[in-house]
Amino acid sequence: MQLRTVAILSPGEMGSATGNVLTTGGLRVVTCLEGRSRKTREQAAAAGIEDLPDLETLVRESDLILSIVAPAHARDLATAVAAAIERAGARPLFVDCNAVSPATVEGIAATVARAGANVADAGIIGNPPKPGPKTTRYYVSGPHAKEVTALNAHGLDVRVVGTEIGQASALKMSYAALTKGLTSLATELHIAADINGMAAALRQELELSQPELLQWIRRMVPTMPPKAWRWIGEMEEIASTFESLGLTRRMLEGAADMYRLAAQAPEPGRTLEEVVEALARLPERAASAPSAAGSARARSKAG
Repeated sequence: MQLRTVAILSPGEMGSATGNVLTTGGLRVVTCLEGRSRKTREQAAAAGIEDLPDLETLVRESDLILSIVAPAHARDLATAVAAAIERAGARPLFVDCNAVSPATVEGIAATVARAGANVADAGIIGNPPKPGPKTTRYYVSGPHAKEVTALNAHGLDVRVVGTEIGQASALKMSYAALTKGLTSLATELHIAADINGMAAALRQELELSQPELLQWIRRMVPTMPPKAWRWIGEMEEIASTFESLGLTRRMLEGAADMYRLAAQAPEPGRTLEEVVEALARLPERAASAPSAAGSARARSKAG
């Protein structure tokens, strides 16, 4: 596939970082910032991403479109792009890079395909990329997945994992269930220990028996609260993925609940201890917790 112009919708943290790699790699990268926040506009400008006036112009001028948004917005964006494709009579390759279930991406692909464009499924694993060594993987699948590997010549690490739409998303769902699911569990158990006055004792035990895991928790939990609002929808997509396979959705629904709580923290802190203390004292947590008497009654009935 001969690439000249790549569109990124939307240039948030991951999108703008991806765009920066591609502009550094010699491509023209465009977007449409209509209705976007000042922060997103600043990120796009810093990455060298060109702002186009509307989606019709964007789809006409782009060879490939990367959809990189919060999971809850993936369907609406695909619908808007599909409408623009129909109006403009353009045929860019649309690549859904969002953390959504295979069923969701299959619906997105159908919407865009009805407009006349080709579609590829992608799952991003890793931190926002930077020019240089490739540390973030863009796993792709679908009949047109191989075409996306043209981005490898411009700084990304794109890997084909299957020929069917939904396979790349299935990989992303399983991987994110581990990393973000474990982050949620680690946060919640530390909050429980803190409320019970056992936070220091818990960390001392982890230093003794799980030092590598504690190091990972110390790295992951403090960076989580600013992203928690995006991860709610991702956990729900994973829950739906698991349920469709005959597995329980409840563990990941619980992770979504944990991220709803974390998203309420205005200034959660920069260390594990600070974040846990802030979340343990949120009024939202206290309001949703059952009373001690209510818990006792529930245990009595269960027993």
